[in-house]
Amino acid sequence: MHWREATTADIPLLARMNAALIEDEGHQNPMELHELGQRMHNWLAGAYTAVIIEDQGTPVAYALYRRADDGWDGNGIYLRQFFVERATRRRGIGRACIDLLQQQVWPQGTRITLETLLHNHCALEFFKSLGFREYAMSLELGGRNK
Repeated sequence: MHWREATTADIPLLARMNAALIEDEGHQNPMELHELGQRMHNWLAGAYTAVIIEDQGTPVAYALYRRADDGWDGNGIYLRQFFVERATRRRGIGRACIDLLQQQVWPQGTRITLETLLHNHCALEFFKSLGFREYAMSLELGGRNK
């Protein structure tokens, strides 16, 4: 596997993968594909970086992240989105992707934070299996309920 930084040419791919992520996690986000593409464009034009991970030239995953001032040393990473293509899951690719990001993309020893929906048990189990631990909880009032 190898990685490459996404460009604006990758926005349709990233938007499609983001739509699948939203569906998989049961998120309340109602955005259409073109809206997800525009949002991705705005993120990439701002503080976010997207990395596409490929296996034999085929995209199998992506990570969307930004540098985060974690309040300690200013060298944190906020992983906003991480997605592995459905057809490639349960083969160790997600774990290999996180390892690749930690070894080749992000500075060694960087504090990584992320959020996942409480009902997204697959994501919770996956990230906990990698050593992530619960640290904070977000609460909300209003909005769309499922």
